[in-house]
Amino acid sequence: MALPIRDVNPTSTFPLVTKALVFVNIAVFIYELMRPEVVDQYAFVPALAWEEPYRWVTHMFLHGGLLHIVGNMIYLWVFGDNVEDHYGHGRFLALYLLWGLVAAFTHYWASAAQASMLAAAGPFGNPMYMPAVGASGAISGVLGAYMVLFPRARILTLVFFVVITLVEVPAWAYIGFWFLYQLFYGFTELVTLQVSGVAYFAHIGGFVAGAATALVYRRRRREYYWWYPTPW
Repeated sequence: MALPIRDVNPTSTFPLVTKALVFVNIAVFIYELMRPEVVDQYAFVPALAWEEPYRWVTHMFLHGGLLHIVGNMIYLWVFGDNVEDHYGHGRFLALYLLWGLVAAFTHYWASAAQASMLAAAGPFGNPMYMPAVGASGAISGVLGAYMVLFPRARILTLVFFVVITLVEVPAWAYIGFWFLYQLFYGFTELVTLQVSGVAYFAHIGGFVAGAATALVYRRRRREYYWWYPTPW
């Protein structure tokens, strides 16, 4: 297990949107603890996606537990500021929501495909009726954009393997391994018709959307990696 702690990648602007998103997600999670029924009301349920379209957005601000929100917010905190710095506050917020929508649509497609193969019926056996929550789809878009824009940035990573240690790895390696993990387990679940409760295809869809955005839409930016004599 590896958890990002911070990146060696300075910014030139205050990450207003990133910090605001973290605050809003935490505030909503506290509200969830007081009113657990809001999860059922606002989670993304593929079968209800077109009937209740607000779920495409509201699910991005809900989380399934303490570890879920802590993990997501760490990733958003570490990687969001640089992507926001690159695109600007308004564009970053718009792209964040767009990546979350693409992630939800990808999850919708995967759930429909799996339900078709299972030929399942009813809310308890059909993946189309399983609620999905979390900001991870949108944050996956942030990761995709970050890997394209800052592949050589160094990520200080807390590694849990026999012993606990801190190591620095290039962004392309850390995020690339994370994406391969999502691909492997996502397609494994799809082929074996198993449902783990993790929306791997939301992560895949969000990541691809973020990477594609960064490849197509770049802005001029100062180069911060002059101290590395060779590219990673």
